[in-house]
Amino acid sequence: MRLSALVLPDRHPISTFLAEVSEAERFGVHTVWTYDHLTWPLLADNPWYGCVPLLAAAAVATERVRLGCQVATPNYRHPVPFAKELMTLDQLSGGRIDVGLGAGAEGPDALVLGDPPRTPRERMDRFADWIGLLDTLLREPITTVHGERYSAVDAHQLPGCVQTPRMPFTVAGTGPRSLKLAARYGQAWITYGPYGPAVEPEEWFTALKKQAGHLDDALAEGRSMTRIAQFAVTVRWPFESKDRYADTVGRLRELGFDEISVHWPRPDGLGVPREALDFIAQVHGV
Repeated sequence: MRLSALVLPDRHPISTFLAEVSEAERFGVHTVWTYDHLTWPLLADNPWYGCVPLLAAAAVATERVRLGCQVATPNYRHPVPFAKELMTLDQLSGGRIDVGLGAGAEGPDALVLGDPPRTPRERMDRFADWIGLLDTLLREPITTVHGERYSAVDAHQLPGCVQTPRMPFTVAGTGPRSLKLAARYGQAWITYGPYGPAVEPEEWFTALKKQAGHLDDALAEGRSMTRIAQFAVTVRWPFESKDRYADTVGRLRELGFDEISVHWPRPDGLGVPREALDFIAQVHGV
């Protein structure tokens, strides 16, 4: 079972963010993610930096670990400039970039540009067009597409991604259409299960089992993809002891998950307790 870590982009000064990314790399995680939001309600009054510049800095501050955003959405990103930024990151990192993608929810990121609220169906319609064009842009040297919601006219993408045919997509989502898009475009799927402080462990495992089953239904015969279970930043129960964590890893493996994503320890107490890192390393063999 692989281990990845998420370092929030509120670390100030930015040297703190880079130090934590480097610490996670030395620890042995497979991927370091950071959030791609303009703001985050839980830490709305904190400093908050842009995902792409942070990943660029992390790319030159690290050597081995993969780096990724989680999750980019159409709420404020257009596929053409975003594809150029992702291609540049892939070149800068020597091919170590992953990109998490999702439909986006209503909230600060959806409202910041003054757009009207959208229904879930409208968000999914938009996401389908968005991810399809992003996929084309990252695969092709020159793209012209005239779409209903997004267009690209003679969009040059040179020299292109280091990774071929493009960097991996990690698609978030649990609804039927999200899972179909994950099955079509994704190399990985990520879920944090049901969200909220009142969610009990058994409820969490039951929800992940159901979601993973729906992904199985969406996948074409013979098609497989990496499955990532992420613990929300406020989740504490898996880290109560080594035995509890090992049991959690074992149950996720039985459900078909390949990777666990945790929030890197923070001084404010969010994320993994720092004292749990020793037994997490033992369980994962890092």
